[in-house]
Formats: sequence, C-alpha cells, structure tokens
Amino acid sequence: MQLLIASTSTVYGSSYLGYLEQPAKQHFSGCKKILFVPFARAGGLSWHDYTAKAAAVFITWGFQMKGAHEYKSPAEALSWADGIFTGGGNTFLLLKTIYEGGWFDALQKEVLNGKPYMGTSAGSNICGISIGSTNDMPIVQPPSLQAMGWISFNLNPHYLDPLLDSTHMGETREERIKEFHYFNEQPVLGLREGSYLLVNGDRITLEGPHTARLFRAKQEPVEIGNGPLNL
Repeated sequence: MQLLIASTSTVYGSSYLGYLEQPAKQHFSGCKKILFVPFARAGGLSWHDYTAKAAAVFITWGFQMKGAHEYKSPAEALSWADGIFTGGGNTFLLLKTIYEGGWFDALQKEVLNGKPYMGTSAGSNICGISIGSTNDMPIVQPPSLQAMGWISFNLNPHYLDPLLDSTHMGETREERIKEFHYFNEQPVLGLREGSYLLVNGDRITLEGPHTARLFRAKQEPVEIGNGPLNL
C-alpha cells in the first residue's frame, strides 16, 4: 500500500498543490495516468472544473489526469489509472458519493493491491478508520461514517493549536477531539498545515515542517516529530 496523506492542498503563500510537488512526483513515480476524484466539492465548482484545476498542475508535473466522473463505472476509471488523487472539500459528501457510486470496494481493491493514492484534506480524512474526527459540517448523510481504514487511526487535517490570547469562546480543536474520544477509542492524529504522511506498506512516516499532535482516548495528547510513526 502506497499513500500520500496531506493535511491540505494549499498552504498560505503557495500555489495550489505547490508545496506537494516534489513528494507527489516521487510518490507517483512510475505512473503516467492519474485519476482525480472530485466528489468532495459541494457547489461553487463543478466536478469538471475541479478536475481541470488539478489537471492543470499535474500536467506541468508530467502526468495525464482525468476525472472519476468522466467514466461509466469505477472499474472502467480505475483500469485506466496508474494512480489516484482525491481532493479536498466536504468529507461527508465525499464519502456519501463514494459509497453510493460503487467506489468504496473498487478503491479498496486497487489501493490494497498497491496502486498509489494521494489525498488532501477530505481525501485524507477517508484514509482513516472513520470520518468522525473531521472538521466538516454534515451537510449530507453517508450510509456509514466508516472510512477506508487504510491506516489504523483517524485524522484531523488542518489541525489548529489554541491561541492563548483569543477571545473565541467555542471549543478548541483539542476539545472537539476529546469529545470524539468520549465515544470512540481509535487514536486521532492532528495533522498541521503543510505536513503530510507517507505510507509504504506498514511503515508510516510524518514529513513536513511541523510536528503532529497525537490524541489517544483517556490519555494526554503528545507531539510527534518527523520520522516513522509507531501507533
């Protein structure tokens, strides 16, 4: 299994996917044709236009790209592709569309058989055990919150640390994850902007400019530095 799991598609001051150019090229080395999964986008940008946005970048990197929506079936789309990229947006909408469009089992088969997968934001959320620790609003209801389960923990992309001088009275990201752990046991990794995970088989490595914050049920959170994760 080969995964590139990124917190976000765009970091402040950089172009779309710009900070991921080198890791993505390395991740998809040996691939020519990348299938883009645009299903997380909810309004404002069509699947066609979202695919075009991603393709404009991947073409400059030397890859071909087509959208998953351009094919009659998941099997047809995935037989064309050497690799898969799922973009960000709303995680609930993404998972609902994956389930109802017959993509869940098809993606499982391809990724577990070694086809490289890259996800950003919502596309990363679905790599975990469930999407219960996403930041997104539940604008639609998927058949299940169960995600792909390619990694043995949940993710919280775009993780934000509390601002000590903030007057915001709502829950911090840490408090929300602790609420999740009141009902769920799986660990949650808070992945900060600009950082990403590389998964090669059973080996998971944290890369990028920031540490990650690991939350376990009934334990204090800890900071995780770059390098192999032991979860």
